[in-house]
Amino acid sequence: MSAQDGQLNLVLLGAPGSGKGTQAERIIKRHELPHISTGDILRDAVAKGTDLGATAKRYMDAGDLVPDDVIIGIMRARLGEPDARNGFLLDGFPRTIEQARALDGMLADAGRALTHVLLLDVPEEELVQRLSGRRMCRGCGANYNVIFSPPREAGVCDTCGGELYQRSDDNEETVRNRLTVYRRQTEPLVGYYEEHGLVRLFHGGGRGPDDVFAEVEAVLSGAGTV
Repeated sequence: MSAQDGQLNLVLLGAPGSGKGTQAERIIKRHELPHISTGDILRDAVAKGTDLGATAKRYMDAGDLVPDDVIIGIMRARLGEPDARNGFLLDGFPRTIEQARALDGMLADAGRALTHVLLLDVPEEELVQRLSGRRMCRGCGANYNVIFSPPREAGVCDTCGGELYQRSDDNEETVRNRLTVYRRQTEPLVGYYEEHGLVRLFHGGGRGPDDVFAEVEAVLSGAGTV
């Protein structure tokens, strides 16, 4: 099977805080695709206390990337699962040229290819505000931002009254390190995929998710290009 058979085999790229999670939710709902997020897979491993989780946690807490060999092994297994065989949305993988080449090989072995690489672009200072201002509820998991979407009462969840907290990797120093790591190791992917004619660019700075998704959907439905 190939990309020409109507599959949507997608990669979602963008710096931390660029809105990938929000756009991913909309894409998978509209197109009934599995959302394959390395972040979710790794956080699950951390929560369960597995050997992989312990290794990954050291890198994640420092804002660094988990080594390629660990990630590639995880993704090879995940893409072979039944729900990913007719299309997928990858979020957080690939992050390096080596990972991109490994993904190309995995898909080629199955007679498949990527359809689009969706790139969300947001100015760096807005990314810092989005991430360092983020707070989560310990009770229900609701998300807030002290700048863009604050709770009615500081530190308290509007929904359940639970305590709001800042994730360890959302403090400003770690956020800036994560963005530096992104620029150094992940942005080269844009050039790699541009050479293959796969990149579709969407500007997300100062815009609502509805506006961004309208442009994304125009590309995925074949109604337009960005």
